[in-house]
Amino acid sequence: MTRIIAQHMGIVPGKIQRSDIMHFIGENGIRRLTFHYAGLDGKLKDLIIPLHSREYTERVLSAGERVDGSSLFKGMVPATGSDLYVVPYYPSAFLSPFDSESLDFMCRFVDRDYSRTPFCPDNLLQTLYEKLKNEQNYELWAHGELEFYLLGDRDSLHYEAPPQSGYHASAPFSPFQDVLQEMVQTTSDMTGLVKYGHSEVGMISRIESADPQIHGKFGVQYEIEMLPAPVPQAADTMLLAKWVVRNVAYRHGLLATFAPKISDGNAGTGMHFHLEIIRDGVNQTRTDKGLSDLARQCIGGLCDYAPTLSAFGNTIPSSYFRLVPHQEAPTQIYWSDLNRSALIRVPLGWPDGEDMAPLVNPRLQEHYQTKYIRQTFEIRSPDGSAFIHLLLAGITHAILTTFSDPEKYLHIAESHYVKPGDAGETDSFESLPGTCEEAAEYLQASRDRYSGSFPEEVLDWVIRYLQSHEDGRIQEELKQLSPGEQVIRRLEIMHRYIHIQ
Repeated sequence: MTRIIAQHMGIVPGKIQRSDIMHFIGENGIRRLTFHYAGLDGKLKDLIIPLHSREYTERVLSAGERVDGSSLFKGMVPATGSDLYVVPYYPSAFLSPFDSESLDFMCRFVDRDYSRTPFCPDNLLQTLYEKLKNEQNYELWAHGELEFYLLGDRDSLHYEAPPQSGYHASAPFSPFQDVLQEMVQTTSDMTGLVKYGHSEVGMISRIESADPQIHGKFGVQYEIEMLPAPVPQAADTMLLAKWVVRNVAYRHGLLATFAPKISDGNAGTGMHFHLEIIRDGVNQTRTDKGLSDLARQCIGGLCDYAPTLSAFGNTIPSSYFRLVPHQEAPTQIYWSDLNRSALIRVPLGWPDGEDMAPLVNPRLQEHYQTKYIRQTFEIRSPDGSAFIHLLLAGITHAILTTFSDPEKYLHIAESHYVKPGDAGETDSFESLPGTCEEAAEYLQASRDRYSGSFPEEVLDWVIRYLQSHEDGRIQEELKQLSPGEQVIRRLEIMHRYIHIQ
């Protein structure tokens, strides 16, 4: 059952009016509103507003509410002038899956001048999305792959699968399949933007940790992949999906973590994003001759900006324990078709149409035709520590920049391409940053390239945050330890960030 209010009412989401929402509230016994929004820490925030009267309800829907920006954006907003407004975004309205009497909204931040607050990540992303659309008549759409581990008690594990064998496993070898089903369906009902869910490679028999909340537990890796949407909506969807995953896991007595690495020798957790360039509702990523020059141009921009994008997509020390060779994670800046070790992968599409069913159903007399083009290009470096809105803003900015000199970025793409299977040809390519501090250095050195798109205070905050980890020193310390000591120290670092973002 859909939880999207516009669908309940048979209204196109972008056309929903306050009167429609007021009518729905009155007819469906809604007793409170819950406003959601993202702070700098990347976690979803809540403001619960009980409804006392029709007049009060309309006022809150119109005016929003006041919040403390210095708490939500620590280090960026001074306490001496910290008030911000949160105003509900009507098309996002959904019935809460965790509170049957609440109508929930994603909100946007507005400042004292009645303008969208420019340093807030969601507004920054929206502004860049609109700039690309208005200046170039293109939209950037994205869909994320949300990977995570579910950690449970070993006494509930009856069918234990070997390590690294979980990809698309079914129950009972995927022991939390029923929990995954609930997560997938709940997220889909709220957003309408879930493609599928499945178990992933990672199977951890027993976690050794100094952290008592995870010590002795076993872990199973899962993924929920979304459907394409404009980048502001794609970012909100990923944030809501993480909220659903954590809450459903909690209700089942499990712990969900998006940490990029929780155990050496087991699969890390990424947060890949597939990208499409849209014009007039049509995907421009592929032509009849293959990947379009426009897509190649955009890939060139992502290769060019890749070291700085790590500052938004790989934000904690354990991010760089994941980005190692032979773990289907990128370490160097190149792109390729199908290759899961590449920074940017062009996955299999449907270049000859989507009427595949007759190939396996020879008696089928029906045929399927669609103008929809499913081709994407996928950036594979980000992980669960990513500042999602800032990451997609950085990606949008990189792509927007390519329109200033398309030939330059086509050349960059050409010089950074590796044919599938040519793994030995990658040694000459530039490496991605190896620590948070290196990512901060790249961003600091390239901050002029973000000028005019990213407020200075946002760049300053990200750089300070990355530098605060001091993980260059940590990497040097690890080199001085014995192998056994290294294992203990690496686990301590990994598990310090079990609830990051």
